[in-house]
Amino acid sequence: MQDKIKKIVKEIEGYRPANEDDLEQFRIKYLGKKGVVNDLFVEFKNVAPENRKETGMLLNQLKNKAEEKFELYKKELVKNSDFSGENRDLTLSSSELELGSRHPISIVRNEIIQIFSRLGFNISEGPEVEDDWHNFTALNFPEEHPARDMQDTFFVQKNPDIALRTHTSSVQVRVMENTKPPIKTISPGRVFRNEAISARAHCIFHQIEGLYVDKNVSFADLKQTLLYFAKEMFGEKTEIRLRPSFFPFTEPSAEMDISCNICGGKGCNVCKYNGWVEILGCGMVDPNVLENCKIDSKKYTGFAFGMGIERIAMLKYQIKDLRLFFENDVRFLKQFKSAL
Repeated sequence: MQDKIKKIVKEIEGYRPANEDDLEQFRIKYLGKKGVVNDLFVEFKNVAPENRKETGMLLNQLKNKAEEKFELYKKELVKNSDFSGENRDLTLSSSELELGSRHPISIVRNEIIQIFSRLGFNISEGPEVEDDWHNFTALNFPEEHPARDMQDTFFVQKNPDIALRTHTSSVQVRVMENTKPPIKTISPGRVFRNEAISARAHCIFHQIEGLYVDKNVSFADLKQTLLYFAKEMFGEKTEIRLRPSFFPFTEPSAEMDISCNICGGKGCNVCKYNGWVEILGCGMVDPNVLENCKIDSKKYTGFAFGMGIERIAMLKYQIKDLRLFFENDVRFLKQFKSAL
């Protein structure tokens, strides 16, 4: 075995790697887990006891020699590189680092938050897995309401009902339960509904819902707030209209349309040729909801509104397929670099 070790030492001394690949092969051959030196240490246990001391010394010297040569060759390769020492060209251009971009949903979310922040709204957040009280009952959903059906809601468990929240109105309930009026807050977040995925619908989407509760809050306050938002988001020439609707947690309720920002209200395929595009639902907070949250409905009134961020982003950037927001296609995401 001693002769074998001496032979390998001579091999190492005569080895001259030409490039980094050769050096890596040297490391694998002699110092790797399945390399020559490691195999010799395994074989060492079979050496006769009277020869172990001398053989062990040689074996350690071999290991040290291999490690020293590896480090020496490594330094020589670096020294001879075109990017070090006297051969370094300081006039070369640096490698360009490609910057990432914000996701369009994040861009629109932040813009919506900034607009309402200027009106004094703060931000509130809550859990994505909710109980029945905060997701439905406190919001005046009747027991037989279709939204409680498995077709619309992802239930985690039954009895008691625990589900993935279907809207961020559940956050508003938590705020009202723990905060005395005046309350002025928006609740951005991810929500879940059991819907078929298509160009216009998804089982996961993002919402921002707003709530304002104080003395003498009126529908006129709601209208002016939403008009300000529409003009800030889509341009000064944007007009709005409110159409009667129904939501369990608001009374009266309305859906808000904006004049189509693509055709200017003249009519196109986006607005279905009527000049208007629906973007959100809103209304005055139902007194039952206030009472459920221990707020005196005879003393306080409030309004609430909610919008899908994907819907706003599709209008803002004229995107026709909602699924693009979830596919992480770099070609799609690169288009939003200018919006950093």
